[in-house]
Amino acid sequence: MPSDADHIEEFADWIEGLMRGRGYDIDSPRGGGRSKLADDAGVHRAAITRLLQRQSMPDLETMRGLARALGIPVRDVLVRSGKLTEDDLPRPDVHASGAGPAGPRMTAAQAADALGIPEHLKAAFIQVTEQFTRPDRAADLGAGDRATG
Repeated sequence: MPSDADHIEEFADWIEGLMRGRGYDIDSPRGGGRSKLADDAGVHRAAITRLLQRQSMPDLETMRGLARALGIPVRDVLVRSGKLTEDDLPRPDVHASGAGPAGPRMTAAQAADALGIPEHLKAAFIQVTEQFTRPDRAADLGAGDRATG
C-alpha cells in the first residue's frame, strides 16, 4: 500500500475544498477557521495545521472528527486518505437489497413515528411519502406533473 506521503497532497487538497465549502476560513492567518474546525471535530488544532501544511496524515480519531465536522462519511475520508481502498470498504447496495447498513428500510409509518409527526398529520405524511418512495407511483407522479403543468 502506498505511504501517507503519496496521498497527503491530494487528500489535503480535498479536505481544504470541503472546509472552504462549509465556511471555514482557512486562508487568512487570523480567520479562525482552523481553530473552529478543530473545535467542531473535537481534535487538536495542531492536527489540522499539520494536515494543511502537508506535514502528516491525520490519525483515525482525527479523521473521524473531520468527517463528523464536515458532514461526510468516514468511509470517504478513509478511502481518500489512502488508508483503505474502495474494495476494503464496499458501499452497501441499498437499492438492490431494500436494506441499508442498519437493516430493513423504514416504512413511512415508522418514519412518521421516528420524526414525531403528530397523529392528526400522520395519514397525510404517509400518503405523500409513499408517493415518493414507491417505484410504481414514481412514473404516475411524473406523468401527473406533465399533464397538469
